[in-house]
Amino acid sequence: MAEQRQDERQGEPQGERRDEIERAWAELVDAARRTVTDGLVVGTSGNVSVRLGELVLVTPSGVPYDRLGPGDTVAVDLEGKQVFGELAPTSELPMHLAVYRNTSARAVVHTHAVHATAVSTLVSELPLVHYMAAALGGPVRTAPYATYGTEELAANMLRALEDRTGALLQNHGTVTYGDTLGQAYDRTAQLEWMCRLWLTASSVPGREPSLLSSGQLDEVKEKLRSYGQPR
Repeated sequence: MAEQRQDERQGEPQGERRDEIERAWAELVDAARRTVTDGLVVGTSGNVSVRLGELVLVTPSGVPYDRLGPGDTVAVDLEGKQVFGELAPTSELPMHLAVYRNTSARAVVHTHAVHATAVSTLVSELPLVHYMAAALGGPVRTAPYATYGTEELAANMLRALEDRTGALLQNHGTVTYGDTLGQAYDRTAQLEWMCRLWLTASSVPGREPSLLSSGQLDEVKEKLRSYGQPR
């Protein structure tokens, strides 16, 4: 184990660990590229990370995702110290690490999705316009604005994420996490869709969208416990 840790500090993970990291990095790059394809980010905005034990793989700062390859892996420890990789980690590293230190997250997705960002400028909490809010733990809160990449933003985000797996970041975007990268990404997509739904419904002149009650949402939370295929 000591030899393995030394190898990682030198930027050369070995054996099964190396294979695990390579697979996770490939999945991370695919997800990052998908945020662009799906219109959730523009250019190099947004970022994605996955956790492997005490290691966090994260997209680098300011590098277009279509240019990332197997040799561009960036990894840090939970304190933010770069373990290997030559590219600098995303400027939003404090936000990602705050999620990992305070939740059971194995993956985090941050985007600048248009509809969700628009909603973040309007309300302190996304109205309960659809029952899929239950999949994020309840009504999605908006974290107060703070400069990107700061500990202040990370702290604001953590408060908004209390008992939730997703949050809006005021005048900024979204953050979601999950047990897998696929789950974190799906939650991002659901959040953007719900924001688009609320904006569409609330834009009809002279009408107000009907909203769900907390009791109705609790019923959905219970049903979601048995949703999907048996394990």
